[in-house]
Amino acid sequence: MGIDFHNKDNQTTYTTRQADHSWMEAMKDLVPIMNISKATDIGCGGGIYSKALADMGVSSVIGVDFSQTMLVGAKKNCKDYHNITFRQGNALATGLDNDGFQLVLERALIHHIQDLKACFQEAYRILEDKGVYIIQDRTPEDCLLKGDDYHIRGYFFERFPKLKEQEIKRRHSSELVVETLKAIGFSEIEEVKLWETRNVYEQKEQMLKDLRERTGRSILHELDDEELNELVNYIDKSISTEGSIVEMDRWTIWKAVK
Repeated sequence: MGIDFHNKDNQTTYTTRQADHSWMEAMKDLVPIMNISKATDIGCGGGIYSKALADMGVSSVIGVDFSQTMLVGAKKNCKDYHNITFRQGNALATGLDNDGFQLVLERALIHHIQDLKACFQEAYRILEDKGVYIIQDRTPEDCLLKGDDYHIRGYFFERFPKLKEQEIKRRHSSELVVETLKAIGFSEIEEVKLWETRNVYEQKEQMLKDLRERTGRSILHELDDEELNELVNYIDKSISTEGSIVEMDRWTIWKAVK
């Protein structure tokens, strides 16, 4: 099944959050953000992280996505940000100028990409010399951590092992990412782990509603409505609190320099 990024029903699924301060702090540790004037957010979805880059002081941000539907949602989400523009393109052919950016961000993108070499080559092409490439995604190990009151995603795979198989199939190992970056010519490669706050819910029911609507969770589009309802009920019973929930996901971030 999978999510249809071109379906208008999914236009706002990646616009409803704000980037958490934990992500911004991680970026500041990795990137000389005050020296970045031009950045691109490839696979920008609803523009959440394009907006975060602008909030951190980047004076010009271009969001790129292959889905015109996603871009409509992103433009609405960032309508008050005059230093953010959007264009249609994909990670293998962005349509952006050579050597045009000091920072390329690809967050939650590469698990949709089979040809990592072509993806990384495109990032290399559009970065200026000494430009920084930030990739953020989950490795199989990140995804398959046990579920608890914080790591809600872990329950997906406990209840539906078929999702575990799907997840492993689409996720790249850190070793492959690093080897491919080196093969393209990137240097100064660093890898860090980040527990990023995904959302803070005042009540458990808000989180359950988020799950029912599959908001910002492409993996849940692999379940039909009956299975999704079964999963939500399972999570409801697994989490003891009815009050505030701070949902977190573990990510791997790779930094590389052209």
